Amino acid sequence: MDIGINEQDRQDIAHGLSRLLADTYTLYLKTHNFHWNVTGPMFNTLHLMFETQYNELSLAVDLIAERIRALGHFAPGSYADYAKLTAIAEASGVPKAEDMLAQLVDGHETLCRTARSVFPLADRAADEPTADLLTQRLQVHEKTAWMLRSMLDK
Repeated sequence: MDIGINEQDRQDIAHGLSRLLADTYTLYLKTHNFHWNVTGPMFNTLHLMFETQYNELSLAVDLIAERIRALGHFAPGSYADYAKLTAIAEASGVPKAEDMLAQLVDGHETLCRTARSVFPLADRAADEPTADLLTQRLQVHEKTAWMLRSMLDK
C-alpha cells in the first residue's frame, strides 16, 4: 500500500482512530439507552434530542471505521474490542434525566480529548483526510457538549 503515509504512521493513526471509534460507539449506545429510558417532565424534549444525537453518532461510527480501513487496517467491531479501547464508562441502571445529561456531557468531552490526541499523529504524517475527520468530529462534540451543559445550567 502506497498512499504517501508510511506503515508505522498509518498504524499509529489507525490505533488512535480505533479509540475514537470505540468512544463514539460507546457514547452512541449510552445515548440510545437514555433515549429509550428517560423519564420526567422533560421526557419529550430529551427523548427527541437523544434520538437526534444517537443518529448522528451512528453515522459517525461508519465514517471513522471507513477511514481506518482506508489506512489499510481493520476497524474494531465488537463490544469486547470497544471495552478495551474506550475511555467512556457505561451507564449502570437508569439514571435520572439530569444525570443522563451530565453523563452525556462527560462523554462528548471525552470524545473531544480523544480526537485531539490523534491530531499530532495525523499532522506528523500530513494525513489531511484524518485531520479533516477529526475537525468535523470536534465541531459536533464541542457543540453537543455545550448544548447539554446548557440544559444543566452549568
